[in-house]
Amino acid sequence: MKISIRQAAFSDAELLATIGAQAFADTFASDNTPENMAIYLAEAFSLEQISGEVAAAANLFLIAEIDGQPAGYAKLVTGAAPEMVKAKNAVELERIYALKTWIGQGVGAALMQSCLEEARGKGHDAIWLGVWERNTRAIAFYEKWGFAKAGTKVFQLGDDPQTDFVMVRSLV
Repeated sequence: MKISIRQAAFSDAELLATIGAQAFADTFASDNTPENMAIYLAEAFSLEQISGEVAAAANLFLIAEIDGQPAGYAKLVTGAAPEMVKAKNAVELERIYALKTWIGQGVGAALMQSCLEEARGKGHDAIWLGVWERNTRAIAFYEKWGFAKAGTKVFQLGDDPQTDFVMVRSLV
């Protein structure tokens, strides 16, 4: 089984919307109300929303494939970081998703390695992310990759303000 990573093109917007919505629902539906999930999924993963994100110069999407089949994706965002991220030129790892079938098969690791390489290649000195305080599996994954908690921020899921840990990793 070989995992390949490629940069997404505008034509991949529908695929990214589908993977994103599926992975998010698989991970968080059991811990949130159907109403809040429906609101968030409609806002965050509509084809219009994802198409705009793919077209934006500040965003880079990387798609993981196994034998030509989509297995997950990551999204890097260049822009202002929260105050607790002490870096001159940080980049955000806004999303890193593996489809349920591929969790535990190295997709997340392949995507993370590619994100770190892309970030370093573009001259970023740190990478940061937000992760739900209750997502212990993801927190452990990020800690394994050298991320450390730096603070918290609010993540709005429908009408439910949730607490995300802000985690940071130096790239220098």
